[in-house]
Amino acid sequence: MASTQVGEFGRESVIAAVAALKAGKPIVVTDDESRENEGDLILAGECATAENIGFIVRYSSGVICVALTDERCQQLQLPPMVVNNEDPKGTAFTVSVDLKQGTSTGISASDRAATFRALADPASGPQHFNRPGHVFPLRARAGGVLERDGHTEASVDLCRIAGLQPAGVLCEVVNDDGSMSRVPDLIPFCKEHGLVLTSIADLIAYIKSDLGGKVPGQ
Repeated sequence: MASTQVGEFGRESVIAAVAALKAGKPIVVTDDESRENEGDLILAGECATAENIGFIVRYSSGVICVALTDERCQQLQLPPMVVNNEDPKGTAFTVSVDLKQGTSTGISASDRAATFRALADPASGPQHFNRPGHVFPLRARAGGVLERDGHTEASVDLCRIAGLQPAGVLCEVVNDDGSMSRVPDLIPFCKEHGLVLTSIADLIAYIKSDLGGKVPGQ
């Protein structure tokens, strides 16, 4: 695993983030200051547990999403949440879902973790989910961060690079007062919790320089 200090962005931070995802750990990914200027906790959907989803709930906005490919959304029959998407950043929400079997109300950390794992599992089909629910799938662009430099696409791209199912849990990190965490807040947060911090800009550069401009599986 690459060694990188929190706050030291660049190629090594991407390598460290991929290694952390492989190990089932959450990471934090920032976008550009001119965009949302936010940091998202990102976790591979297949690695979701009651413990790590509980951690994300505690330190985030609580509206936990899962980025999926367009193909996977079609397989699961997940249409857009609304006909006319007016989100300024074009975030492609689908209808919300809960896993039918093995869950109760769907909102607990364990219930949502089960739903995330099922959404990442190729063996799961549309019949395995209730609609609406407490988990919010997002449809990622086919070209990943090279097409749209958003956390949705970063989640899928990072999971693919890690050799995992292209389904990434994501949620915005917030401060104790409920305000959005920016980089000066995220550096001490990641240090405190032992999390890798990287950026979408670094991911884009890594895909271009190390992967020849193509993420495996795209």
